[in-house]
Amino acid sequence: MSPSLICPFFAFFFSFFCLPLQAASPLEQIQATISKPDILCGRFDQQKYLKGIQAPLRSEGRFCIHAEKGILWRSLKPFQSTMRLKKNEIIMMQGNQVTARLDANQEPMVQMINSVLFSLISGDLSQLGNLFDIDARVNQNKTWSVLLRARQTGLAKVINQITLQGGIYVKNVEILEKSGDRINISFSDIRAGQEALQAAEVKEYE
Repeated sequence: MSPSLICPFFAFFFSFFCLPLQAASPLEQIQATISKPDILCGRFDQQKYLKGIQAPLRSEGRFCIHAEKGILWRSLKPFQSTMRLKKNEIIMMQGNQVTARLDANQEPMVQMINSVLFSLISGDLSQLGNLFDIDARVNQNKTWSVLLRARQTGLAKVINQITLQGGIYVKNVEILEKSGDRINISFSDIRAGQEALQAAEVKEYE
């Protein structure tokens, strides 16, 4: 399975014995800041830097997160393709043709990948604690950054760390792979609700 799909998952346990006047941790503050609508769509711009090659590989397109129906990742440039992530499978398509299908029953990593990607894009940081050590920081202008260092054995073989930055939504993701390759993804034109879906995305979710 391609390491680039493992863009990332987990349960972060907060103390039940905090004093009433104790300030919220940075992670709690971030979780309270991030908006988590049932449907979230927008644009992505991705650059992948391969070790030893100066010019990055660029791609751009649309993404949608549907709380009940999963993630759509539609690359529009340099060529068109669609990746659909459901709870128990990953489907890759060129036009209307399915080019690959990964089932969680046959590929145990599928469910973990889906969980990680959903958490990364939606900003559900509470789901990432089992696989990463988390260093969270909140800035005075209400933006934030989170550094995730892989600690789960299988994940640590392909990923060194992931950095997230954002405000009410995740705006930037940087993934440093064990190989030395680096992926930068920025999100823009983010909209929430049913009206955020384009006609092609409504059809994909049917």
